[in-house]
Amino acid sequence: MLLRLFATSSNIVRFWRVAKRQSTLSPLILHCGALSTITGVVSSRGYRGDSPDDSKFDLIEIPLPPWVDKPDEPINIKKRRLLYESRKRGMLENCILLSLFAKRYLNTMTESQLQQYDRLINEPSNDWDIYYWATEAHPTPEVYQGEVMDMLKEFTKNRNHEQRLDAPSLEYLEKESQ
Repeated sequence: MLLRLFATSSNIVRFWRVAKRQSTLSPLILHCGALSTITGVVSSRGYRGDSPDDSKFDLIEIPLPPWVDKPDEPINIKKRRLLYESRKRGMLENCILLSLFAKRYLNTMTESQLQQYDRLINEPSNDWDIYYWATEAHPTPEVYQGEVMDMLKEFTKNRNHEQRLDAPSLEYLEKESQ
């Protein structure tokens, strides 16, 4: 309840006046309200929620370089890069999902499938999009729909009920290279 009242500066002023009149709140809470009212600074940390008066000035967009196909990249280098990029994602869910997917399928993918996978994991700027497409929570855009996306969707269903709590260790790579 108190957090909701702190959502806008006008609510802070109103809250301060009511609390001061009723004297029902501790001095610490009153001090926090007074500090933000006096300074005009409301902490930008935490969830603000969607509200009609939210200007979204606190959002920062970082431009990402566009995805560029690398047709001359040797297959073994491409597989290593894609394995690394599958493991180092912006969110843990995709790190686990894509690294396990890469462990299972990357070495058996054709050149065309590798290009589809490369585009799928590197072109979208939001990892949540990839996750929602793989779990079929959102429809997959036509540009990413294909054989690899179908494989990823099927893998995500986890029909064998495998325990997928962490990215796989890299020990399996040593066994394959021997």
